[in-house]
Amino acid sequence: METFRDATLRVALFADTFHEANGVGTLSRHLAEFAQSRDLPFLVVRGGKETKFTQNGSLAILELKRSAASFPVEKGLTCDPLVARHKKLVMEHLAAFKADLVHITAPGDMGFLGLLVAHILRIPLVASWHTNLHEYLSRRLHRVLNLMPQKVRNAASREVEQQTLRGLLRFYQTAQFTLAPNQTMVDLLHARTGRPAFLMPHGVDLTEYQPLPTAMNGDHPFCIGYVGRLTTEKNVRFFPELDRRLLAAGERNYKFLIIGEGGQQRWLKKHLQNAEMPGVLRDGDLAAAYRRMDAFVFPSRTDTFGLVILEAMASGVPVIVAPETGLRVGIQNGVSGLLSDDFAVDVQRLMHNAPLRLAMACAARKCAASNSWDTVFEQVYRIYAAGLTVKDDRREKRERRG
Repeated sequence: METFRDATLRVALFADTFHEANGVGTLSRHLAEFAQSRDLPFLVVRGGKETKFTQNGSLAILELKRSAASFPVEKGLTCDPLVARHKKLVMEHLAAFKADLVHITAPGDMGFLGLLVAHILRIPLVASWHTNLHEYLSRRLHRVLNLMPQKVRNAASREVEQQTLRGLLRFYQTAQFTLAPNQTMVDLLHARTGRPAFLMPHGVDLTEYQPLPTAMNGDHPFCIGYVGRLTTEKNVRFFPELDRRLLAAGERNYKFLIIGEGGQQRWLKKHLQNAEMPGVLRDGDLAAAYRRMDAFVFPSRTDTFGLVILEAMASGVPVIVAPETGLRVGIQNGVSGLLSDDFAVDVQRLMHNAPLRLAMACAARKCAASNSWDTVFEQVYRIYAAGLTVKDDRREKRERRG
């Protein structure tokens, strides 16, 4: 804490999502809460139902009313193409706040507004990468073109993915430095933008998400859980196939607990009979839902990190995830979770091996405990300072050459 008081940075966060139930919104809220708890000057600029400014200790929030031209990108995420009309107001607040840097979280409406005002006011810009939008669009297009020949679908999806990635990298190239939640993305951003890139892992609320104080008895149906958006890129249509595989193997004493909303929700309700689907849960309700699970199954291969995986692990739930996603979270296969090539086999493995479930639950909690939000954001503030130093070094080199 002394480090922060001695060299306090004034940070303005432009958050495309804040209150919504998703990983970026959760991270943004916790970053603001961290700054407030440490008495660090912090300004959040976000969209809302009305334009207003509030101040609570060191935390200031500027909410900007979205226009009638706003459109939903997906459930809980809105984009306002006319957001630049707030430019003058935002610049006045940034000047009064005396921001040392502007942090944008995505190429959405607030991200573009943050980029614009930071450029005009010559405030250093940091951009964090949270979502593989290029992969998401590719998978959605592949599904939309389901009546086309497979070769055409694949070619179109690859082209969209490549062009979208190029556009995203051009956007991130405008920042002085970038942040990403896994090393693969850090390396890609550094190589393709030419900017310094730093690792910004996700954290978890270890007080909210905790294991049950005592083990549940083994008489209840084995609960297979999932938390996240119910969308194509999350690969949620996998669950009915998992159901069929388990039934074919003779399993009967199990159920699904599917938490979230999205475009595939109605399809899942129709094709997954043995499932409880309560929609979006938050805070204590979500924490209680995790504790009902015997295994957390996450089939997505596109997530940059997967915050919900960390929440399940903190809750003492064994996790079964796709290898690509599990490695990004730092799961040790067979110890703190299972990196699965065959989910049905691995679910059965946990169903019939209570000692393995218990050992994996303990290891999962221990792994998650090293990822508290305080630890993550202390590192983020050190990165802020390091990124600004790199920027200054580059400017000095240019001045010396001049």
